[in-house]
Amino acid sequence: MPWYVEHLPLRPARDGHLVTDTKGLAELATDWAHLRELNSSCTACALAVGRTQVVFAAGDAPADVMFIGEAPGMNEDLQGVPFVGRSGQLLDRLLGEAGIERRQVVIANVIKCRPPANRDPLPDEIDTCRWWLRRQVHLVDPAVICTLGSFATRWALGKDARITRDRGRRFTVSGRTVVPTFHPSAALRSGPAGAQTRALRADIVLLSQIIAEVRAG
Repeated sequence: MPWYVEHLPLRPARDGHLVTDTKGLAELATDWAHLRELNSSCTACALAVGRTQVVFAAGDAPADVMFIGEAPGMNEDLQGVPFVGRSGQLLDRLLGEAGIERRQVVIANVIKCRPPANRDPLPDEIDTCRWWLRRQVHLVDPAVICTLGSFATRWALGKDARITRDRGRRFTVSGRTVVPTFHPSAALRSGPAGAQTRALRADIVLLSQIIAEVRAG
């Protein structure tokens, strides 16, 4: 057993898996690679039982731009990288259209393990996993955060946030600019010419303008 698990307070075991204090574990991380290592063995919720692997993030810290999505899907669970399925392909295409290079940003999710059958994350899963994402944001230290979909937007702005109302707007949270937009999966459901696809594209163009402002100083 790794020392960082062995010496942390443990919660009751679930389904025979060791359950750790995620807050204490995440706060032990001294850098990005260390946080990834710590997160990779997390068993703090029932999602650990069915996952192939933890899906930590794409990109390296620090970075001035961070995207936050909802949860890994099947492809992400298999590859260990967020947004590599159809949603990720659409996101990559829209980022390219707006002149944003994926390799220059960090992409993470609210929860790090795939929910069964891609269902919505449960409140206790989000609560348990929040410490990993908080530490990720701390280490990435982005000037701009783009939240993709309702779960990420509520994580960043609070439970009263509404994606249909708040998308495409600029918010300031703890000194960072937060821009909510639709999750690419919603855009896929609406079709290439659908309202959500058009909105997502427009919001990413806005995001590129904000990024340019930040990088210009």
